[in-house]
Amino acid sequence: MPRYALLVEYDGRPFAGWQRQADLPSVQGAIEDALARLEPRAHTIAAAGRTDTGVHARGQVAHCDMAKDWAPFRLSEALNHHLKPLPVAIRAVARVADDWHARFSAVERRYLFRLLMRRAPATLEAGQVWRVNHALDVDAMRAGAANLVGLHDFTTFRASLCQAKSPVKTLDEIRIEAVEGLAGPEVQFHLRARSFLHNQVRSIVGTLERVGAGAWAPEDVKHALDARDRAACGPVCPPDGLSLMGVGYPEDPFA
Repeated sequence: MPRYALLVEYDGRPFAGWQRQADLPSVQGAIEDALARLEPRAHTIAAAGRTDTGVHARGQVAHCDMAKDWAPFRLSEALNHHLKPLPVAIRAVARVADDWHARFSAVERRYLFRLLMRRAPATLEAGQVWRVNHALDVDAMRAGAANLVGLHDFTTFRASLCQAKSPVKTLDEIRIEAVEGLAGPEVQFHLRARSFLHNQVRSIVGTLERVGAGAWAPEDVKHALDARDRAACGPVCPPDGLSLMGVGYPEDPFA
């Protein structure tokens, strides 16, 4: 059966996450239902990462196996037709090798978290940013974040129900930028790693927000990391503002 890579974009707000669930809407379920409209049978797709409820994606990658030899452009057009009106789009489709896997072939995931600093509620950006009503010290957050880059035991920064076999991960980059967004001043957190633990990004951003607000000192982030204790983590921020931006492979299937 021909295998295809799918480059997927979605607004996570209407869904209970990526993963298919029996009684709740999911992104995986929506795409599998669309595939079933094209080839009537049960479809199971795999993704590079299982995003949580409310988390968005601009560059999620999944793969599917089809009985028919579809032209990639025609498959993307047909899927987008059957995904309407859900906020899910197939940005590109590529034919890949039969042993290529969206999750296991990946060598990097990239996330963006957007934090909006303003007192007025977010309207046009609702669900796309985490709004806080106070200013943040970006330099202090950068100093705190520096303690997390590299190979560490991230027990403090993962959900208690995380199913990863080990809490040890290498965080390759945390880049924090102050930008002027359309709705006001933003702090944008760019995180890059081979893989992430459940709730790791939201736990890190929530903790760094406390540093930026002055409630924590930058060195407190290292103390929390070294504690290897979930109770030492700062608040876990909401999913609003978190997007899976891209997935890296040894060879880009969409190039």
